[in-house]
Amino acid sequence: MSNNNVDDLENNNDLFEHHQFKANKGQEPLRVDKFLMNRIENATRNKIQQAAKNGFIFVNEKSVKSNYKVKPGDIAKVMFAHPPYENLLVGEEMSLEIVFEDDYLLVVNKPPGLVVHPGHGNYSGTLLNGLINHFENLPSNKDGRPGLVHRIDKDTSGLLVIAKTEESMTHLAKQFYLKSSKRKYNALVWGIVDKEEGTIDENLSRDPKNRLIMSVPENNELGKKAVTHYKVLERFNYLTLLECQLETGRTHQIRAHMKHIGHPIFNDQRYGGDKILKGTIFNKYKQFVQNCFKIMPRQALHAKSLGFVHPSSGEELNFECELPYDFSESLIKWRNYSTNI
Repeated sequence: MSNNNVDDLENNNDLFEHHQFKANKGQEPLRVDKFLMNRIENATRNKIQQAAKNGFIFVNEKSVKSNYKVKPGDIAKVMFAHPPYENLLVGEEMSLEIVFEDDYLLVVNKPPGLVVHPGHGNYSGTLLNGLINHFENLPSNKDGRPGLVHRIDKDTSGLLVIAKTEESMTHLAKQFYLKSSKRKYNALVWGIVDKEEGTIDENLSRDPKNRLIMSVPENNELGKKAVTHYKVLERFNYLTLLECQLETGRTHQIRAHMKHIGHPIFNDQRYGGDKILKGTIFNKYKQFVQNCFKIMPRQALHAKSLGFVHPSSGEELNFECELPYDFSESLIKWRNYSTNI
């Protein structure tokens, strides 16, 4: 794979297929390329070695070469490009929560756990598959994805605008590019955020040690500009509920920025929020937090409001949606806990 192809893959980080395996207790030392080839159907050794060469094989979240010897308990992970995208654009029956719709666009409230478009090994059952089934002739964006103006992560819930015409796609995409659209999220983060409000203006790039996440590069001239404004909505004993407004829309922006300032999002497994980071670890508290993790088995991030100018009428539209059940239930539990502690 050429360097240019690697750059293309990084720029389209959502176009990866992930495979992950844990070595059992009786695992004899074995090269990671052989270990993976024995477990992935139709994967050639050359394909796996190319992945290692390009930095896309990880053991225990660290990039390794193909000759790394897998040991008992190791977690090996590899990323490949997915099949041709046009093969994935198949309509599927799906119930969609449509907040608003006219001849030009629609706004949907995406539930947690629903992938927006095919990729990452999720080649079916995505929001895009549901949209294709509901609507014919949706316009494609620059990445060939029908209707999609922007996206949110699988385990983030909330609002998305979908274009229904070519003119709407162009107009809406331009608003997101020029940062004139308005997007606000609710985020439950670890720790007490001291300032009532603030701005995180830190570039983001793929983390050099773990290419599955984004981080603030040591050299501030690297990466892409990312700006997140936040304000405190509510404080609990060991957590803070924030409203985050995006000025830019980078991959994992809020998740990476919150980790950077020492406040990872609650139960964000990829960014370390799935551990008990604040509070005394005694049995009742530990059990309480674990129960909250079970209620909301995902990062506590919700795209609550969305605003933009209608591409035809020029009217400014603003939409809001309530927190989903798992998020609101977790907040109730933390309020009760904070009151009674």
